[in-house]
Amino acid sequence: MFHLGQQVDSMLFAFSLLMMLARGGLLSRFVWNGCRRMGNFTSFSSSGLSSTAACGQFLQEVVSHNCIVIFSKTTCPYCKMAKNVFNEIGATYKVIELDEHNDGRRLQEALAQMTGARTVPRVFINGNCIGGGSDTKELHQKGKLLPLIEQCAPCCVKTNSEGSGSGQFESTK
Repeated sequence: MFHLGQQVDSMLFAFSLLMMLARGGLLSRFVWNGCRRMGNFTSFSSSGLSSTAACGQFLQEVVSHNCIVIFSKTTCPYCKMAKNVFNEIGATYKVIELDEHNDGRRLQEALAQMTGARTVPRVFINGNCIGGGSDTKELHQKGKLLPLIEQCAPCCVKTNSEGSGSGQFESTK
């Protein structure tokens, strides 16, 4: 049985190890132990740091590696509105359908923590949340959406076949 001093020492050691891994850029590899990727399918296991940390890491990875990301639900009319705006302008985007994802609930909770809103869609351009379906449509009508897309960082522009084609979307379950 551990004494209080030993528990504190163990916690400090674990924290120090995490900080060292984060500084070395290796933390994401350990977090991914809780998030298994197979092709376009991603699911989270209970291993790893925690399911919340794994979901948050997954969201950061997806948003930082894609110019446009829509976190959506298949039956949501506002989600369809956002997708239609991007289809209309011929933009390439990645969509994650939360109602078809094994960990959709946890992802939606992590999105709420990240953006301050729990509703869908949550639309990200160049790593920044621009809001939902109405916000996306309004930005487009005011001529402000395309300039945001044109500013996408080189890290967000897909040059391989993993992205989606113009006017289409890639669904990640």
